[in-house]
Amino acid sequence: MNPVVLLLAFYRRLPGTARGLLLVVVSTVAFAGMQALIRYTTRTEHPFEVVFWRNVFGLAAIAPFFLRHGLGVFRTKRLHHHAFRNFIHLGSMMMFFYGVSLTPLATVSALSFTSPLFAALLAVILLRERIRARRIVALVIGFIGTLIIIRPGFIELQPGALMVLGSSFIWGFVMINIKALGTSESSLTSTAYMAVMMTPLSLIPAGFHWSWPPLETIACFAAMGALGTLAHISLAQAFREAEATAVLPADFLRMIWASLLGFAFFGEVPEVLVWVGAAMIFGATIYIAYRESRRVKTPVAAVGGLAPDTAVLPMDTAPSPDAGSGRDAAPRGRSSGSP
Repeated sequence: MNPVVLLLAFYRRLPGTARGLLLVVVSTVAFAGMQALIRYTTRTEHPFEVVFWRNVFGLAAIAPFFLRHGLGVFRTKRLHHHAFRNFIHLGSMMMFFYGVSLTPLATVSALSFTSPLFAALLAVILLRERIRARRIVALVIGFIGTLIIIRPGFIELQPGALMVLGSSFIWGFVMINIKALGTSESSLTSTAYMAVMMTPLSLIPAGFHWSWPPLETIACFAAMGALGTLAHISLAQAFREAEATAVLPADFLRMIWASLLGFAFFGEVPEVLVWVGAAMIFGATIYIAYRESRRVKTPVAAVGGLAPDTAVLPMDTAPSPDAGSGRDAAPRGRSSGSP
């Protein structure tokens, strides 16, 4: 019998939580692999050019889906909001790719966990969301973990780490924008505009550093786009299969895969304090996710993994059977990307 059929049959027999955990593990491997490819390709190509090719192949990976649904997915009354969102998203993505080119992969993964913390803080400031003492404590612990990693005043500040942190802050703002758009736009429409806007927008900065890459590098870009799309689809489906608070802890595996890839291919050995800081940040995001799920009576789909390297599928958007109906087609338990 076909091995693919056997694997699918095995997957369908698993309980929902087990399927969700398996999909999160797949997403962590794909994310770590994509970031390793970013590091590898930026050794010879400018990070802004890598951003462009990431968007090109990410768009190619999901183009058949949009072709099947037709031009109706682009129907919107908030075009300027989509344009603004994708403009700042591109800024976050460019900072992230530049940061990855300069920073150990384990440190990148650790700092990328901060984006839900920034989103929670910005939700209080911009959306006037209420915040209670326990959530404040979680935010403080998370940001202390960030300080442990970058250690300002104790070690020389690393420009790459600061760029990754800055990109996470901007991505937190993008999360808030996602939440605002989600009140009137389907997630399919948001994904469609992201796909068609990000590619031409990213060509502008790439043009200032343009050089045609060799075929080997183009193959790496194609793999990057495929891995990124696989990661986002897997994570979105995981939140359909199980409550987010049940499967989110598995996302910490991204730190382990990043450390292994960094050591195997780039000779990077993560410092102990990076692991300590990452555990504090991740623990804070898990607690905030848990509190939010209890507050809104649904699990949340907010995790640091879906951060600035996102090019096509945002954390709360993935194709689903009801996507073309005009309803919000986010995964079960979605909270618009807000922690």
